[in-house]
Amino acid sequence: MLDEREAALRVIKGQIESRGHRAVLIDVTIGSGANVPSLKADVGCDEVSKRGGGSIDEIRRMPVKEREKVVSIMGEGVKKTLLKLHSDGELQGVIAIAGMTGTFITLPAMKALPFGIPKLLISSSAAMPAYGAKLAEYFGLRDITVMHPVVDTVGMNPLVRVLAMNGANAICGMIEGFEPLKQQEKPSIALTEFGGCEQGAHYIRELLGRDYELVSFHATGLGDQAAVELVGQGIFQAFIDLVPASFSEYLLGGNRGSGPNRLDGAVNQSIPYILAPCGFDLLSCGPLERRDKGDPLWTSRKLAERKLLVLDAFRVQARTSPEEMETLARAVAEKLSKYTNKRMVKFVIPKKGFSGASNEGASLYDPIADKTFLDELKRYLDPEIKTIEVDTHINTPEFAHAVVEALQESFDTLKLAVQ
Repeated sequence: MLDEREAALRVIKGQIESRGHRAVLIDVTIGSGANVPSLKADVGCDEVSKRGGGSIDEIRRMPVKEREKVVSIMGEGVKKTLLKLHSDGELQGVIAIAGMTGTFITLPAMKALPFGIPKLLISSSAAMPAYGAKLAEYFGLRDITVMHPVVDTVGMNPLVRVLAMNGANAICGMIEGFEPLKQQEKPSIALTEFGGCEQGAHYIRELLGRDYELVSFHATGLGDQAAVELVGQGIFQAFIDLVPASFSEYLLGGNRGSGPNRLDGAVNQSIPYILAPCGFDLLSCGPLERRDKGDPLWTSRKLAERKLLVLDAFRVQARTSPEEMETLARAVAEKLSKYTNKRMVKFVIPKKGFSGASNEGASLYDPIADKTFLDELKRYLDPEIKTIEVDTHINTPEFAHAVVEALQESFDTLKLAVQ
């Protein structure tokens, strides 16, 4: 906000221009207008508010309790401004310096920019634990660089000047060394994985590594949500989704839930989408102390009565029940039925263990629950979507070969369609 951070913004703008770049200053001031800065913005707060669907006069009249609406209007205005600059070829990077309100105005705009565009936020609020979950919606899904200033960045003093200079030089360095995301000679494939299928994922990378660029995403909820968003941007030529389990965690209330759109990454794209059920066999419910504190998830689903895998006090997994697997299979089938090109979708099922935690002899072994999922999936899945059953567990070369064969079959179908 220019009325609060004029001194720091002046330093940043001047340093960027001294290095031969054009600096476009966007003002997101929402104050009363009593403080009139001498530094002129290229895009004023009145224009930003209009682009966001409001007016600066309306915003200034809003009470403090409507701050969320203010942030939404100004955030939308900044987003539209940056996207227009980018589409016109006039945006090479973005830097913001902000407190709490400015941080949440700026972040949606940064999130809207494509992967690879340099994005730097100097924020005194980004390290606040109380806002960790909200901030993770941005930092967990986009390549946003954060500089924690330690001190507040209003006014000017030697510390703020150093921060402003460092930020300006950092964004300039990113821009000057920028290499655009290029179309690789080898097709790129997104791959979700976590510890329960790490050996199976390793075998898949060995089989495909010579002919494809494989980009792995850690399926912790945020990691696979990032995969879904990047797949939706058209960056990848295929998606091997070994661990779609943040969808089941969303349905059942587990720790790794990532929302209802988890299975929608390639819904409108004609690229191979190969799934496995890794993680559907467990529910992340740690830390363990929740068991003894009347936690709603533990009590409503009676998790203390189930098979548990306790890696440590924080990482606790409960076995999903046959009833939950039945519900999950129906929900998965319903989501996949919305794919426009269903012949690109293949579901590979390792019948002897969906993850390393549930194969024979493991803590969460329950072949009845696994079979319930498979039977219900086949009952409700659109017949155009192929189900491939493999008589092994997920961490074997045989399973990896089945995934690769399914991928190749979808690529062959795609080639025939193009011809």
